[in-house]
Amino acid sequence: MSRVLFLKKNIENLYLYNTVINKLKGHNIFIVEDLWRMNRKELKQIGFTNSEISQIIIKLQLNGLDLNKKIY
Repeated sequence: MSRVLFLKKNIENLYLYNTVINKLKGHNIFIVEDLWRMNRKELKQIGFTNSEISQIIIKLQLNGLDLNKKIY
């Protein structure tokens, strides 16, 4: 699947922990692109821990994406 198409997928497709998914949804982040557009500082500001942010970064990277809005 194209990386660009993956951006339009639901955040559940990242297979993050349910607590992380619920936090994201609580902040109206429902698709991968919404999350991909954020940076570490923004995630910290809405209450994510360093380990949760690390999990998000790893899951994005496994799909060829980066929080710095890069596509590999």
